[in-house]
Amino acid sequence: MIFDVDGVLTDGRLFLGDDGQEYKAFNSRDGHGMRMLQASGVTLALLTGRRSQVVARRAADLGIEHVIQGRRDKLPAFEDLLTTLGLPPAAAAFVGDDLVDLPVIRRAGLGIAVADAAAEVRTHAHWVTARAGGQGAAREACELVMRAQGQYERLVATYLA
Repeated sequence: MIFDVDGVLTDGRLFLGDDGQEYKAFNSRDGHGMRMLQASGVTLALLTGRRSQVVARRAADLGIEHVIQGRRDKLPAFEDLLTTLGLPPAAAAFVGDDLVDLPVIRRAGLGIAVADAAAEVRTHAHWVTARAGGQGAAREACELVMRAQGQYERLVATYLA
């Protein structure tokens, strides 16, 4: 499962400091959902058009090995990643929010748009989250996949034991 970053894992706002440092705010529930999805055996990746040390740190914190940054033309990066993983596009899900994400959303087996995605992205996605980017959309997408694979209830049960 592949996630765009800005507008999906964040609300899309960029905070720039006087020192040139870029700051982003991530939703901790999204992060936990991503950890649960990994625990269910799904490989995660981040694919973003921007470059940021904050993204690298967030990926490291979540244990995400595949992080592709600075690729505004995301479709070739998506195809390169799938080649590396030995997966066909039909086996991949991608979560995006903006027009640059459309080629990947249309190519992935499961193209997901966040609730506040561009209208064209929502139109072409297989599924649209109820929550906006950075506000729990990634968690919803993770739960969708875990439920489809019959893993969600098993993972939740580990917290009830």
